[in-house]
Amino acid sequence: MNDKLQLERPLRLIQITLAVLWIYQGLIPKILFQSTAEIEIWQSLGLELALSKSCVALSGMIEMIFGCSFLIWPRAIFIHQLNILGLSGLLVLIMLTNPLQLTTAFNPVVMNMAMIVISMVAIQILKLRNQQP
Repeated sequence: MNDKLQLERPLRLIQITLAVLWIYQGLIPKILFQSTAEIEIWQSLGLELALSKSCVALSGMIEMIFGCSFLIWPRAIFIHQLNILGLSGLLVLIMLTNPLQLTTAFNPVVMNMAMIVISMVAIQILKLRNQQP
């Protein structure tokens, strides 16, 4: 099997994993079961409860669309760069708006850092893949 084909399997696994994580994060805690922590983030920015809930749902839809982008454009380095930038920004947002959330189990540091590293690996694989004949 040539090197390009050997890189396809781990790359596909990364793309599917990131897609599922983003879709889950958008659907479960933001649309189906609006997390109080998510609502509080928007309220800390000065929004009323009803508008905060709408913003949580909207951000969930955006996260789900972003998750789908990993499946639609599986070889786009730019999607992974956006992932790294977005997750870093979201981590800073949590640090500023609700720093106590960083002390809980399965907190944003764990999830965001893992997803950032996965995208870093994907970028390395995509670059290797693009260098091969």
